[in-house]
Order: sequence, then C-alpha cells, then structure tokens
Amino acid sequence: MSILGWVILITAIAGIGGTGVGGYVGAVLRKDSTKVVSLLLAFAGGVMMAVVCFDLIPKAFKPEGASEQMPLWLVVGGIILGFLVVYLLNLWIDKSTNHEVEHIDEQHPHAHDDLDELIHADHFNKHRREHDLAHEHEQLHGDCSHDEHHHELFVAGVVMAAAIALHNIPEGMVIGASYAGDVQLASSIVGNSGFIIAIVIGLHNIPEGMAVSVPLISGGSNRWKAILVTASTGIPTVIGAILGYCLGLISPVWLCISLAFASGAMLYVVFGELFPESFLMWKSKAPGGMALIGCLVGLVLVYF
Repeated sequence: MSILGWVILITAIAGIGGTGVGGYVGAVLRKDSTKVVSLLLAFAGGVMMAVVCFDLIPKAFKPEGASEQMPLWLVVGGIILGFLVVYLLNLWIDKSTNHEVEHIDEQHPHAHDDLDELIHADHFNKHRREHDLAHEHEQLHGDCSHDEHHHELFVAGVVMAAAIALHNIPEGMVIGASYAGDVQLASSIVGNSGFIIAIVIGLHNIPEGMAVSVPLISGGSNRWKAILVTASTGIPTVIGAILGYCLGLISPVWLCISLAFASGAMLYVVFGELFPESFLMWKSKAPGGMALIGCLVGLVLVYF
C-alpha cells in the first residue's frame, strides 16, 4: 500500500472510527461522565500541544528536502493564519446560532462548557423540538407550519455538521502534514508523529461522538442510524489528511506552510476549545494535572 493509502486508512480509523465508537457508547449509555470526559479532553489537549510544539513546528522550520532553514516570518505567519481561520469560522457559527439558544446569554462563558455546545447540538435540538411541536400542531389543525420548521431543522443540522467539519479538517491536516514531513519513516508507518497524533485524535473523538449521537437518539432517531451518522462526521478528517499530505509534497516551502497552518489550527483547538471546555466541565485542578501528564506523554512519544 502507498504512503497516502496508509495515511487515509490511519486517519479514517482515528476520525471515522473514533467518532463511531463514541456514537456507539452514547447510543448504549445515553449519558456521559462529565469528569471522565473532562480528563480525556485535557489529556488529549496536552499530548496535541506537545506534539505540535516539540515536533511539528520544528519540522516547519527545517522541512524534509529543504536546503536551509525556512524564514521565521513564514512559520509564524502560517501558525497565525491557521489559528485565525479556525477561530473566525467558529466565531461566525457561534454568532449565527448562540442567540437562538435560550441558555446562552451575557452570563454564559464565551468558551464551551458542554460538548453539545462545541458541535452546536444544543442549537440542533432546539430546532428539532420546534419541528416536533409544529408536526403535532399540523396534525391537530392542518396548517403548513411544519414545512417551515422542517427547513429550520435542516439548516440547524447543516450548521452542526459544519461545526464538526471545522474541528476535523485541521486535525486531519496535522496527520497528513506529519507524514509528508517524515518521508524517511515511510517504511515505519507507526514510527511517525502522524501516527501518534492519529491515536490522540481518535481518543478525543470518542466524547465528541457521544455528543453527536446522544441528541440524535433523544430526538427520535434510530439507534444504528444515529451511530452511522455520527461515524460519518469523521469523514472530514480524512479529507484534511489528504489535503495536508498532498500540499506537503509539493515543495519544502509548501510543506513548511502546511505544517505551520495545521499547527496553528490545532493550537486553537487545544487552547480555544479542549482546555477551556475541560476546565469548565470539571472545575478543579484535576484537568490541569491531566493536561500536564498529556504534555509529558507527548514529549516522551516525540523523543522516544
């Protein structure tokens, strides 16, 4: 199998498999342990931060095949660009949907304090409830208000899918760019930093999958259909991996840009979402300790 084939396979297992497992767990349990999810997110964030800072960014400065070190402004610019792109896209979705959800007001934390908020499942659930009420009203009175709410429910579902894609595409880019930056390790697929990141992303996708499947099932979806829908939300991870890998093979400059952009996007996911959400879900020092453990594990994995 080609290197790209391995990248696609490994990313699919991490992205589709991770969310699928989370979807199954959510379908079976119909609930989650806030403390366990908090620690899992903190650990995943710590490992991601270590791999990005100690492995990907150094490789961006001296990518595979480059005769000299890349300029500082190019690496810093790529990191800032990746961070801003994901931040602005998330901000746009938040601004478009948060005002429609009753519990989100001026007193609400700007960071997400619940997995449902991270993927806007709370927004989706609001429109699902309105859709169901409109359907009941239509059956009783025979009007056509159901069609309008059906459209709003569809839009809410698209918003939720877009929010998930925003998280998964840069995660996939990190995996793909990592493999492009370690061509000499092609014969050892599991000895690559991309493989380490794939494992961590797979772990962090489990609670995300739970956050997708639970509201779908609670809203009346078939259990297995909800699991399949949840697993399919990991497809953007594969798309991101292909993009990151192919861009990284164009030239050392593009590999530098790809690694820097993916690093910035992941740093936003870590510092803008995983850590704040972990600390808000369990207000104690435990998530901080788990983040440190994750960082140390990532450091060991990079230099082992």
